[in-house]
Amino acid sequence: MLRWVLPEYIQDALPAEAAKLEDLRRRLLDDFRLNGYQLVAPPLLEYLESLLTGAGQDLQLKTLKLVDQLSGRLMGVRADITPQVARIDAHLLNRKGVARLCYCGSVAHAVPSSLTATREPLQLGAELYGHAGIEADAEVIRLLAEALQTAGVGTSRIDLGHVGIFKALAQTAGLLPQKEEALFDCLQSKDLPGLRELLVEAPEGVRAALLALPTLYGGVDVLARAREVLPRQPEIVAALDDLQELASRLAGLPISFDLADLRGYHYHSGVVFAAYGGNSPVALALGGRYDSVGRAFGRGRPATGFSLDLRELAAQVPDPVAAGAILAPAGGEAGLSATIAALRAGGENVMIELPGHEGTWREAGCDRRLVLRGGAWQVEPLQGE
Repeated sequence: MLRWVLPEYIQDALPAEAAKLEDLRRRLLDDFRLNGYQLVAPPLLEYLESLLTGAGQDLQLKTLKLVDQLSGRLMGVRADITPQVARIDAHLLNRKGVARLCYCGSVAHAVPSSLTATREPLQLGAELYGHAGIEADAEVIRLLAEALQTAGVGTSRIDLGHVGIFKALAQTAGLLPQKEEALFDCLQSKDLPGLRELLVEAPEGVRAALLALPTLYGGVDVLARAREVLPRQPEIVAALDDLQELASRLAGLPISFDLADLRGYHYHSGVVFAAYGGNSPVALALGGRYDSVGRAFGRGRPATGFSLDLRELAAQVPDPVAAGAILAPAGGEAGLSATIAALRAGGENVMIELPGHEGTWREAGCDRRLVLRGGAWQVEPLQGE
């Protein structure tokens, strides 16, 4: 095996892709900043018990584990930054009021989430802490739609759901944890035969409601149908009321509903959402409310937010027309340094020529060069090099 072969589902970002990723990162984080979200940068490694606190079972299999040679304790490479940001809010910032935080950094997955996914996503996201009202959910969803617009992808659909509906039905059915997990998997894949088999012994009312969940997707009329076929339990009524209010607050966005979409079920506690855009058949961003995560860190705080993989988003963004660089001579002629400084201040990429590389500067990206004409430096097309 070649020594320089990368592990499966891991890849380099070459100059064009890296430039696109960096441009997206800067523009989206600037957009978050203008909306009041402050940047934080959690560490890549943490002790495992801290890294997985509050994350339920969702991150157990995804997290790469290693032994810290200094302490002998088990460490993990983060597979999701969201729980880390919840820890920062709960223990380091310790604010009484609202905290708006954002982040961008690499995460590592022990196994890829799909056949085409990378094991090293570049996760970017925004989180809002300290407000339990539906206003916070509406804010982060609008911020997500704005981010996709800023990226040049746009939003074709935002699916809304609410994990409280399934949790209320599962609790009423009295399902054992193992059976609840199997039921959850069937709902995610909309496997109706599997659902029927799992619910053979469930009370008829709950059984009918759970079998109806995979059919409750579409426009706002889904909420009216849900009120007809689901039990009028307080938790379910409150969840449907939240979704109705959210749909009203998000008027103008392409909102739809999927009451069987429970991604992140193990740590989400309320409204969940998935945003689609570009030509991607899969969701570009996922998010929702996760009030219980902060409680796991010893300080319960209402929380909602979203995250996306910047690599997946970049794949939906057209490649920019690359601006060529200007090749400058390495000599110390009068006015050369000042001319180079002025060009760079104006946003131009200026490379200093090095000896012995004639005929290779185009491959480095140069399409123009600085030449001295009549005592003044001028930018001219690069000829035959």
